[in-house]
Amino acid sequence: MAEDVSQASEGQGQDRQGQEKASGRRWLIAFLPLILFMGLAGVFLYQLGSGKDASEIPSVLIGSKAPSLDLPPLQGLVENGDPVPALTDAMIDGELSLVNVWASWCVPCRQEHPILMELARDPRVTIVGINYKDKTPNALRFLGDLGNPFAAVGVDPAGQAAIDWGVYGIPETYLVAPDGEILFKQIGPFTPESLETKLLPAIEKALAPAGS
Repeated sequence: MAEDVSQASEGQGQDRQGQEKASGRRWLIAFLPLILFMGLAGVFLYQLGSGKDASEIPSVLIGSKAPSLDLPPLQGLVENGDPVPALTDAMIDGELSLVNVWASWCVPCRQEHPILMELARDPRVTIVGINYKDKTPNALRFLGDLGNPFAAVGVDPAGQAAIDWGVYGIPETYLVAPDGEILFKQIGPFTPESLETKLLPAIEKALAPAGS
């Protein structure tokens, strides 16, 4: 009888331990979103307190070689009577290039587009576009209405290329050196201020003679 009582007591203890572990797991699952939110909020508050622009998320790709590009063209996009080429490595090889990730449904893309059109007149830099998760008729209408600043456009319907490039949200733009190194990343739309204080200095630095 004593042995039976001991075994029953031991079983109840194991049951309580199991229940406590299950309860702990349920608590963690329930509060995990809150914990993640608080972590992100902490990063945001740190950015504010440090005086840095909270939109400037560091990119692990800066200083490294740009991911390979092999995207099909935006069918139907024509410039001066000729089809605009697909976006491949060959289109930016040896060129100081801006790789802009955009879509017709992206409101900030529309806001920054006049700046891209202005940059397209700068002979120092070649602008190419990754059309992200878009529909071809909408993308063609977008460029038909606002103008085409791109020397090449590649379509990325599944967003795989954007993942390779570490895109957080569009628009995003990368300045790529002639040797393929990523020099600068703009998260969000260009503004006149970011153009003057960030991108143009980055272009000038990239083109400056070595050692200057």
